[in-house]
Formats: sequence, C-alpha cells, structure tokens
Amino acid sequence: MMAGSDGRAVVGGPARHIPVLARPAVELLNVRDGGVYIDGTFGAGGYTQAILATANATVIGIDRDQNAIAGGAGLVDAAAGRLTLVEARFSELDRIAEKFGHAAVDGIVLDLGVSSMQLDGAERGFSFRLDGPLDMRMGGEGPSAADVVARASERDLADIIFQLGEERRSRAVARGIVAARKLAPIHTTGALADIVARVVHTKPNQIHPATRTFQALRIFVNEELTELAAALLAAERILKPGGRLAVVTFHSLEDRILKTFLAERSRTAGVSRHLPDVEALPSTFRLLTKRAVMPEETEIAANPRARSAKLRAAERSSAPPRGGDIETMLPVLPALTHVVRGS
Repeated sequence: MMAGSDGRAVVGGPARHIPVLARPAVELLNVRDGGVYIDGTFGAGGYTQAILATANATVIGIDRDQNAIAGGAGLVDAAAGRLTLVEARFSELDRIAEKFGHAAVDGIVLDLGVSSMQLDGAERGFSFRLDGPLDMRMGGEGPSAADVVARASERDLADIIFQLGEERRSRAVARGIVAARKLAPIHTTGALADIVARVVHTKPNQIHPATRTFQALRIFVNEELTELAAALLAAERILKPGGRLAVVTFHSLEDRILKTFLAERSRTAGVSRHLPDVEALPSTFRLLTKRAVMPEETEIAANPRARSAKLRAAERSSAPPRGGDIETMLPVLPALTHVVRGS
C-alpha cells in the first residue's frame, strides 16, 4: 500500500512520486462504483491508484513508455482485475476502450508533459541536468532529438524552438546548433546545453538557459500537441453522457489548446445566416472549472515541478460528437518527418 495525496492508503506499493493536482483531478472525475475510467498518461500510476482507492471502479491505464507499463505490473496484480495497462499513445484512447469492450467510459484523466522518471533517467535524454544521449522519445519509435538537431534546417530549428519553447533567442540558438554540428555531431544532452548556454544568458536565480530549447525539442519529437488535440477529440467520442474529462497541463500551448477546445465545445455552435437550413450544433461539454485549478503553495513547496500546472475539467453532454480537424487546433510547424529529412 502507499499513501495517496490525501494521506490515505491506496493499492499498489510505494509511490515513486505524487502526481500534481491529483486530489482535485480525481474529485472532478466524480469516481463511482462500477465506473470505467481511462488514465491516459499512466506514468508511475498515481492517478490510477487514487481512482482505484476512491471507488470499486475499473481503470484502463495507457502509456507510450514501455518502462512505465512494466513498472505498473505490481499495481495490476494488486488491483485484482480492476486495472488493465496498455502500451500505446493516449490519442488512441477511444479505440483502446472499445477494444476492451467499452463503448463508452465514465471518465478520462490526462497528466501532460514529461514524468519524473523520464526526467531523472540520464539515459532517456530529457534533461540537461544529467548528461546522456540526446534522445527525448517517450516511446522507442521515431526520430530522436539528436536526429532533429542533426538534420533540421536552421529555419526549422528556429521555428520549433520559438513556437514550442517560446524562446526569444531561438534564431541565435538555431545558428549556434548549425555551426556546432558542422564541427562535430551533437549526440548528448550536455553538448546541446553547452551550445545553447553560449547564446542564451540568464541570471543566477532564473531557469537554465537550455530549458526552453529542451522543452521545444521534447514536445516536437513526441508530437505532444498533436497527441493532445487527437485525445480531446477521442474523449469527446468515447465519454458517455455525464462522463468527465480532467486534464493537467504544464505548458502554455497545451493549456491554450485545451482551454480553446473546452470553451468551443461548451457553447452551442452558431451557423451562418447564409446557411439557414443548417442546424446549430449543441454543446458537447459543460465546463466544471470556469478557471484553471492551480496547485496550492504547499504542493509547490513539496514538488517544484507543480509550479506551472493547471487543471481544467468538463462533463460530457448527450449531444453527438462534433469531430473536427486536428490541424486547426495546432500551431503551424514543419512535420517531424520533413524535418529529419534535412535541409
């Protein structure tokens, strides 16, 4: 047993970390006996354990990181049939639920961004604090951050770092990367961090100069914004009327996509006066959080990574899903496959 965020015991053994905003997220899910819930970002299983401890419910845990799935084996055993783990992308959550016989589910929780285990593992290449291979892939598939750094054009690198990292010195960083890779391949996190630190200067109490560049590359390599947009549409399809969605974001772009989606879906969609025969689309969600829920100071003190977290939640209506084009929800960026083909 382990202690949950409220101090109560939950199944599954000692926790490696306590998930951010776990208590309000699970409360907003309104977990009930007999319900079926999806933890789309299983990680160390913190949200899943809280759900299982709250009621006699069933959870489908999804993670693209095979280490997370392997690490959850003990929790599966302890849950005695109430937990199924799947190695997959959470954008596929509706198809995964249907595969296991659930035409609709009662709740979905997503905790976006990178996990503590990924950040703290030097071999994963997510952090400049620990020198390791420049990888950053949450799963084992696709191009790595080293591939992007080696092959992307200077213009594409600058766009990626500016758009996804909100780094004001993105063009200087891109120039520095291109100049450095002409001299030697950039294979490690330490090498990239040193390159960025030469052109981005911060004060002693500010974030590390490479923070925004690493963030941008991680989001790009893992196509995190595309995953989020696809998952929101999947949630709209698979949640039953009254089912709830709770999402924790850590990045302004993530929160913007989520906030815009929920705002649009919680309003009746108007129609053009030029198309009078087209009926207005009813709202598919009801907002449960008018404003984002933020972590309390005590949580931030215990876990500094919680500082930028925001929680938003909504309840599914009985209206049919609207669907939509994922690309319209995203910033304009070059495709990952295009970038790694090189300039």
